[in-house]
Amino acid sequence: MGSDLCLPVLIVGGGMITEEVILPTVLQEHKRGRIGDIAVASRRAATIAHLRQTYPDASFRGYPDPERVNPEESRPDEYRQAIADLPAPGVVIVATPDHLHTPVIMAAVEAGHHCVVQKPLCLKVADAHEIASAAQECGAYVYTDYHKRHDRAIRAARYRFRKGDLGQMLHGHAWIEERREMPLKWFARWCEQSSPFEYIGVHYADAYYYITGLHPRRVAAWGQKKLLPTLGKDAFDAVQAVIEWEDASVLWIQTAWVCSEHQSALTNQGLQLLGTEGEYWADHKNRNLLFVTQSGGFEHYNPNFFKTYNGWNDPDQPDYAGYGYDSIMQGVNDIRDIIAATRDLPAAPSLEKRREMIAALEAVRPLPRQALIGTAINEAVRLSIANGNRYVGFREDWTPYVM
Repeated sequence: MGSDLCLPVLIVGGGMITEEVILPTVLQEHKRGRIGDIAVASRRAATIAHLRQTYPDASFRGYPDPERVNPEESRPDEYRQAIADLPAPGVVIVATPDHLHTPVIMAAVEAGHHCVVQKPLCLKVADAHEIASAAQECGAYVYTDYHKRHDRAIRAARYRFRKGDLGQMLHGHAWIEERREMPLKWFARWCEQSSPFEYIGVHYADAYYYITGLHPRRVAAWGQKKLLPTLGKDAFDAVQAVIEWEDASVLWIQTAWVCSEHQSALTNQGLQLLGTEGEYWADHKNRNLLFVTQSGGFEHYNPNFFKTYNGWNDPDQPDYAGYGYDSIMQGVNDIRDIIAATRDLPAAPSLEKRREMIAALEAVRPLPRQALIGTAINEAVRLSIANGNRYVGFREDWTPYVM
């Protein structure tokens, strides 16, 4: 890796995940000399202004500029100008609502950039194939940030399963449920376009695939709309899905985003697996670290995902760490390697080398061919609910169909 390589980075989307995880990660890497100029694009200038207030010492370009644009004016295509202004090759981190990923990815790839995309890659299998084709043609690295893969609790399950300690998989149960602030506050503008399964449940569908290497055979799903419609949102409160895999093992995933505001953590989450030779059981919410404070009350504190600590060398400076950070940086560091290996090559040899390096990573990274599995399961869940909870299978190209 070229130690002098400072990648320009554009974050598209200025919501919760950008504010709490992506932007602090990028700012930290800027200080460490791995990332150069930073830009953030959002629909509204008010979002840019909020991020600047949150990180007053940070320097980044904002699209749209709050000093020149009505703060609340919606400018849905602002990201296109930001992509055009980004020096190529750069990194575009896609953090828009899930249903808006595809046009941003396509615009970035066609402009000569590489992408780190918040999970899921997209919501339609057809879009995933389009992205994969464009990435192959352009020699672009498109990485889906399935950060649960970097959770040591998930990595432990993978290691022990692949070692043979669990035997053959029989069944599993995953649960991931969030407080109602998610659809009512953070995602109020677009929760009707998504669901708790598509937004967070897909983490555990991908985790099972990552742990076992198995592919899904068929899916059946259920969804309930009881609370959110009474609050003006035509969105699912909860979604459950059962996935049968190619070895006839079964994974049940339960999701919701209407938990009480008094829940002791934003997310209840965990995974249980049973194999012919062993069992895995993990509460991914309760990491046995608790705080009780006058300001925050009782809190289950997860030090593993993404938290702020005192810096080792300068205790007055924040040190961001966790598997949320690790997952983003895995993608960024891969891109650094690719650019460092090809930046001095003419166009044709550079394209050939990029394709070669990306192909070597396809077995070990959530690039489009792996990310396609989560997209296919998400689409199958929607299709099952829309068709009276019938089983949905997958065609050879992973397009789901009602069985």
